Amino acid sequence: MEILPTAIEQVEGIAAALAAEVFGARFAEIRVPSGAIANLYGFMATCRPGDVIITPPADVGGHVTHHAAGCAGLYGLCPVPAPVAARGYGLDVAALRALVQAERPRLITIGGSLNLEEHPVAALREIADEVGAKLLFDAAHQCGMIAGGAWKNPLSEGAHLMTMSTYKSLGGPAGGLIVTNEADLAERLDAIAFPGMTANFDAAKSAALAVTMADWRDFGAAYAAVMVRMAQALAEALAGHGAPVFDGGTRSHQFALEAARYGGGQAASKKLRRAGFLACGIGLPLAPVEGDMNGLRLGTPELVRWGMAEADAPRLAELILRALESDAPDDMLPEVSAWRAEFDRVHFVHG
Repeated sequence: MEILPTAIEQVEGIAAALAAEVFGARFAEIRVPSGAIANLYGFMATCRPGDVIITPPADVGGHVTHHAAGCAGLYGLCPVPAPVAARGYGLDVAALRALVQAERPRLITIGGSLNLEEHPVAALREIADEVGAKLLFDAAHQCGMIAGGAWKNPLSEGAHLMTMSTYKSLGGPAGGLIVTNEADLAERLDAIAFPGMTANFDAAKSAALAVTMADWRDFGAAYAAVMVRMAQALAEALAGHGAPVFDGGTRSHQFALEAARYGGGQAASKKLRRAGFLACGIGLPLAPVEGDMNGLRLGTPELVRWGMAEADAPRLAELILRALESDAPDDMLPEVSAWRAEFDRVHFVHG
């Protein structure tokens, strides 16, 4: 007697197939509750407790899940921080090669919470191969850049697997996703997802992810391109008003301001929130701000999704700076809210 897949299994299969198509992968694991848990799945599929892993430190956006305080440490791994380049916002590849030779890690990770330019994935894969390590690309924040083809695909560049959140630059339901071209890793991830870590999974979330992936398949290239142009225009407008844009700008959908003059990144984000803006603190390879973070991260996915474009950047920059420099940012909320209400239709999605 033939056993047919249930409706839920069919939905999961459609979502996984679309995710694999969008990210140019042979396999996609969608039964992942979050980006943080996606990283845990990746660690479990490639490492065992006690293994050394090399990860980006926080001052170049390395996420806590890769560190001792996060799921890497909770799983029993031994994270070693990768060396940071003297300039810019990335790793020192030559120094990393020496560190890898000394530490002989089981896994190298790349990617972080702020990404200003593409990461040297091919060079890192070459380094990983020298010691038999795997390479994990954490695309939690830049997966939209990859899905839309604005950045090269890390899997094509040599990453063994790529983890991500599905609700940040992808704009989908809250959850996680892992893609890979490696059959052995896909088999391990499947067993980790079920029966390992999920007894069941949210069918509605799977269906929403399928819709999101269909949107990216059909509109992703245009969406990603506008996100980048909007980020560059906003960074340029802020710099034109004298704001301290870190590293001169961006080649992605996000950028950062040096936050010392605003009392720190988290303090600045709280002030912006009172005026109707969402942003957050971020670590930068600069002098620390006591009791706070030294950077303020801004991104454009939702701005663009709701219809903003480069022509809106000057006004947006002016409002952001007024809020940062104001003693009463709450007074700006009616003005900001009224302008926000003009953007009343979601773009780059199927009707």
